[in-house]
Amino acid sequence: MTAAAFNDIALDELKAGLADGSILLVDVREADEYSAGHIKGALFNPLSRFDPSKLPVAGEGRKVVIYCRSGRRSVSAMEQARLAGRRDCNTHFGGGILAWLNAGEPVEEGI
Repeated sequence: MTAAAFNDIALDELKAGLADGSILLVDVREADEYSAGHIKGALFNPLSRFDPSKLPVAGEGRKVVIYCRSGRRSVSAMEQARLAGRRDCNTHFGGGILAWLNAGEPVEEGI
């Protein structure tokens, strides 16, 4: 059996989707990480108590994108969502918050 195919979104595409509202971003890092700095507008659903039913429903022309620190936890979250029947949660920002910060992009602090 092969692993499910997940999509990776590029930084520019992520930024454009956040700007025009076509991307619903979900951060699956833990509370301390999220509070220390997250991408503005990201919903918080930590992997340690990840609940696929709390993922937003994308709807027409919108996409759910999951991210973490560097890409490992987001893959785990996408797999959990897939197993729960969510076929629309198969895209992540694989570079995670590290790639976002390395690109000089701003973060928001607090919960």
